[in-house]
Amino acid sequence: QVQLVESGGGLGQPGGSLRLSCTAPGSVLSIVDMGWYRQAPGKQREVVATISTDNTTHLADAVKGRFTISRDNAKNTVILQMNSLKPEDTSVYYCNAEVTAYRDVDGVLHCKRSQYWGQGTQVTVSS
Repeated sequence: QVQLVESGGGLGQPGGSLRLSCTAPGSVLSIVDMGWYRQAPGKQREVVATISTDNTTHLADAVKGRFTISRDNAKNTVILQMNSLKPEDTSVYYCNAEVTAYRDVDGVLHCKRSQYWGQGTQVTVSS
């Protein structure tokens, strides 16, 4: 199993900024796409931004021009920089990684394409 660790959520003010970070363990050897999704109460989870191994990015229309996504492949990390925050950005944000190879706790190599999710981090935008 692969556990993604998220950090950086919290309270932001309208027009302000927050930065979310998500890291996969060093036992993960290969990640294809990484991304951020969000889910507000009573709503379905929606994609916010994704980034591929060649750094091709996709951002949802609602966040274009305000959010950016980046990744550090050497650190298995994906960053979501959120600027010009709006109250409608309030949600639980989830990191996602499409892993194609990792070693388990016994050192056994697993080569299988699987999706993994972080535990979620709350972002609240309010004055």
